Amino acid sequence: MLTPMTKAIFFCSILLLLASSGCITTAEKMVLRPDGTPGPQECPEEAQKAMRYVRLHVGDAALLELDANQVGARPITLYDGPIESMLTEDLGIFEAPTRLYGQVWTGGPQVVIRYYEAHPPDGDKVPICAVARLGNGQLRKRSESKPGTAILDYSIADAFIVDSFR
Repeated sequence: MLTPMTKAIFFCSILLLLASSGCITTAEKMVLRPDGTPGPQECPEEAQKAMRYVRLHVGDAALLELDANQVGARPITLYDGPIESMLTEDLGIFEAPTRLYGQVWTGGPQVVIRYYEAHPPDGDKVPICAVARLGNGQLRKRSESKPGTAILDYSIADAFIVDSFR
Protein backbone atom coordinates (compact mmCIF):
# COMPACT_ATOMS: atom_id res chain seq x y z
CA MET A 1 0.00 0.00 0.00
CA LEU A 2 1.45 3.34 -1.03
CA THR A 3 1.43 6.20 1.44
CA PRO A 4 0.03 9.60 0.45
CA MET A 5 3.59 10.98 0.43
CA THR A 6 4.79 8.21 -1.91
CA LYS A 7 1.86 8.89 -4.24
CA ALA A 8 2.65 12.61 -4.27
CA ILE A 9 6.25 11.86 -5.17
CA PHE A 10 5.09 9.55 -8.01
CA PHE A 11 2.80 12.21 -9.46
CA CYS A 12 5.37 14.99 -9.21
CA SER A 13 8.05 12.80 -10.79
CA ILE A 14 5.77 11.87 -13.69
CA LEU A 15 4.83 15.45 -14.35
CA LEU A 16 8.44 16.62 -14.25
CA LEU A 17 9.48 13.83 -16.60
CA LEU A 18 6.72 14.61 -19.09
CA ALA A 19 7.01 18.37 -18.88
CA SER A 20 10.78 18.25 -19.39
CA SER A 21 10.37 16.17 -22.52
CA GLY A 22 7.57 18.35 -23.87
CA CYS A 23 5.36 15.30 -24.20
CA ILE A 24 2.10 16.28 -22.53
CA THR A 25 -0.35 15.98 -25.42
CA THR A 26 -3.88 14.88 -26.16
CA ALA A 27 -5.14 12.08 -28.34
CA GLU A 28 -3.76 11.94 -31.85
CA LYS A 29 -5.96 11.82 -34.94
CA MET A 30 -7.16 8.43 -36.09
CA VAL A 31 -9.13 7.03 -38.99
CA LEU A 32 -12.80 6.24 -38.48
CA ARG A 33 -14.21 2.98 -39.77
CA PRO A 34 -17.26 3.03 -42.10
CA ASP A 35 -19.62 2.52 -39.11
CA GLY A 36 -18.19 5.60 -37.35
CA THR A 37 -16.10 3.76 -34.77
CA PRO A 38 -12.41 4.62 -34.39
CA GLY A 39 -9.73 2.54 -36.05
CA PRO A 40 -6.50 1.34 -34.46
CA GLN A 41 -4.42 3.89 -32.58
CA GLU A 42 -1.08 3.57 -30.83
CA CYS A 43 -0.76 4.49 -27.18
CA PRO A 44 1.46 7.61 -27.08
CA GLU A 45 4.97 7.04 -25.75
CA GLU A 46 4.48 9.53 -22.89
CA ALA A 47 1.43 7.57 -21.69
CA GLN A 48 3.37 4.30 -21.90
CA LYS A 49 6.21 5.82 -19.86
CA ALA A 50 3.82 7.20 -17.26
CA MET A 51 1.97 3.89 -16.93
CA ARG A 52 5.26 1.98 -16.51
CA TYR A 53 6.37 4.46 -13.87
CA VAL A 54 3.17 4.08 -11.81
CA ARG A 55 3.18 0.31 -12.46
CA LEU A 56 -0.04 0.08 -14.44
CA HIS A 57 0.00 -2.97 -16.71
CA VAL A 58 -2.08 -4.10 -19.67
CA GLY A 59 -5.20 -5.75 -18.29
CA ASP A 60 -5.28 -3.85 -14.99
CA ALA A 61 -8.88 -2.78 -14.48
CA ALA A 62 -11.24 -0.98 -12.13
CA LEU A 63 -14.95 -0.22 -11.99
CA LEU A 64 -16.05 3.27 -13.02
CA GLU A 65 -19.09 5.42 -13.59
CA LEU A 66 -19.16 6.11 -17.33
CA ASP A 67 -20.38 9.70 -17.02
CA ALA A 68 -19.52 11.68 -13.88
CA ASN A 69 -22.66 13.75 -14.53
CA GLN A 70 -25.01 10.73 -14.58
CA VAL A 71 -23.77 8.69 -11.62
CA GLY A 72 -26.15 5.82 -10.88
CA ALA A 73 -28.68 6.79 -13.55
CA ARG A 74 -30.47 4.06 -15.54
CA PRO A 75 -30.56 4.34 -18.48
CA ILE A 76 -27.89 6.88 -19.38
CA THR A 77 -27.32 8.77 -22.61
CA LEU A 78 -23.80 9.30 -23.95
CA TYR A 79 -22.91 11.66 -26.78
CA ASP A 80 -20.13 11.62 -29.36
CA GLY A 81 -17.20 13.64 -28.04
CA PRO A 82 -15.35 14.17 -24.78
CA ILE A 83 -16.27 12.28 -21.62
CA GLU A 84 -15.43 12.56 -17.93
CA SER A 85 -15.73 9.25 -16.10
CA MET A 86 -15.10 8.55 -12.41
CA LEU A 87 -13.36 5.56 -10.84
CA THR A 88 -15.37 3.85 -8.10
CA GLU A 89 -12.47 1.48 -7.33
CA ASP A 90 -8.74 2.07 -7.15
CA LEU A 91 -6.75 1.52 -10.33
CA GLY A 92 -3.14 1.08 -9.24
CA ILE A 93 -2.14 4.28 -7.46
CA PHE A 94 -5.20 6.11 -8.80
CA GLU A 95 -7.72 6.07 -5.96
CA ALA A 96 -11.46 6.51 -6.37
CA PRO A 97 -12.83 9.06 -7.28
CA THR A 98 -10.04 9.75 -9.81
CA ARG A 99 -11.48 11.18 -13.02
CA LEU A 100 -10.68 9.61 -16.41
CA TYR A 101 -10.91 11.83 -19.47
CA GLY A 102 -11.39 10.50 -22.94
CA GLN A 103 -13.50 10.31 -26.05
CA VAL A 104 -16.81 8.59 -26.93
CA TRP A 105 -17.85 7.25 -30.33
CA THR A 106 -21.46 6.14 -30.78
CA GLY A 107 -21.46 5.27 -34.49
CA GLY A 108 -21.31 1.50 -34.27
CA PRO A 109 -23.64 -1.02 -32.61
CA GLN A 110 -21.99 -0.40 -29.25
CA VAL A 111 -20.26 2.54 -27.64
CA VAL A 112 -16.47 2.90 -27.89
CA ILE A 113 -14.76 4.86 -25.10
CA ARG A 114 -11.03 5.50 -25.01
CA TYR A 115 -9.34 7.23 -22.08
CA TYR A 116 -6.23 9.37 -22.45
CA GLU A 117 -5.81 11.02 -19.02
CA ALA A 118 -6.30 10.24 -15.34
CA HIS A 119 -6.81 13.11 -12.89
CA PRO A 120 -6.57 12.05 -9.25
CA PRO A 121 -8.35 14.25 -6.69
CA ASP A 122 -5.06 15.28 -5.06
CA GLY A 123 -2.79 15.55 -8.10
CA ASP A 124 -2.28 16.62 -11.66
CA LYS A 125 -3.41 14.89 -14.84
CA VAL A 126 -1.37 11.87 -15.96
CA PRO A 127 -1.45 10.45 -19.50
CA ILE A 128 -2.79 6.89 -19.75
CA CYS A 129 -4.30 4.53 -22.31
CA ALA A 130 -7.46 2.74 -21.23
CA VAL A 131 -10.79 1.60 -22.64
CA ALA A 132 -14.25 1.09 -21.17
CA ARG A 133 -15.52 -2.50 -21.31
CA LEU A 134 -18.52 -4.34 -19.99
CA GLY A 135 -19.13 -8.03 -20.69
CA ASN A 136 -22.03 -9.67 -22.51
CA GLY A 137 -22.51 -6.80 -24.98
CA GLN A 138 -23.72 -4.48 -22.24
CA LEU A 139 -22.19 -1.40 -23.89
CA ARG A 140 -24.54 -2.07 -26.79
CA LYS A 141 -26.74 0.89 -27.67
CA ARG A 142 -30.47 0.65 -27.14
CA SER A 143 -32.58 0.66 -30.32
CA GLU A 144 -34.07 4.09 -29.56
CA SER A 145 -30.62 5.75 -29.66
CA LYS A 146 -30.51 8.59 -32.17
CA PRO A 147 -27.48 9.38 -34.38
CA GLY A 148 -24.63 10.84 -32.32
CA THR A 149 -26.00 9.39 -29.08
CA ALA A 150 -26.07 6.08 -27.28
CA ILE A 151 -28.64 5.12 -24.68
CA LEU A 152 -27.18 2.46 -22.39
CA ASP A 153 -28.88 0.33 -19.76
CA TYR A 154 -26.00 0.69 -17.29
CA SER A 155 -24.02 3.67 -15.97
CA ILE A 156 -21.02 1.53 -15.00
CA ALA A 157 -18.26 -0.35 -16.79
CA ASP A 158 -14.66 -1.33 -16.21
CA ALA A 159 -11.70 0.74 -17.34
CA PHE A 160 -8.97 -1.54 -18.72
CA ILE A 161 -5.38 -0.41 -19.25
CA VAL A 162 -4.18 -1.07 -22.83
CA ASP A 163 -0.94 -0.57 -24.75
CA SER A 164 -2.72 0.35 -27.98
CA PHE A 165 -6.26 0.88 -29.16
CA ARG A 166 -7.68 -1.65 -31.62
